[in-house]
Amino acid sequence: MMIKLSKLGKILGPKGLMPNPKLGTVTTKISEAVKLIKSGQTEIRNDKDGNIGLSIGKKSFSDQNLINNFNSIIDVISKEKPSNVKGQLIKSTFITSTMGISYKLKLDKTI
Repeated sequence: MMIKLSKLGKILGPKGLMPNPKLGTVTTKISEAVKLIKSGQTEIRNDKDGNIGLSIGKKSFSDQNLINNFNSIIDVISKEKPSNVKGQLIKSTFITSTMGISYKLKLDKTI
């Protein structure tokens, strides 16, 4: 499968759309992958500076669903915190739409 996709690498790579076997976007179990995506599996990306980027919802989601998704992400990140990391893990949070301005969020709990 990746041999066929490698021809599209120059187009898909710079856009961040290249499938990756490590992320589960290249698989022979197509029905399982579709079920995971439809159930709300999301990709959490981070960069070399420690910034985390992810999607918590769509425009059609209610306010409560977006808040629940945000709280779930904070819980997942706090559970994955290595035991040898001292101090505050998340220093600041921002939320933005795809092409909109970002807003700084105030976190109640320290992680």
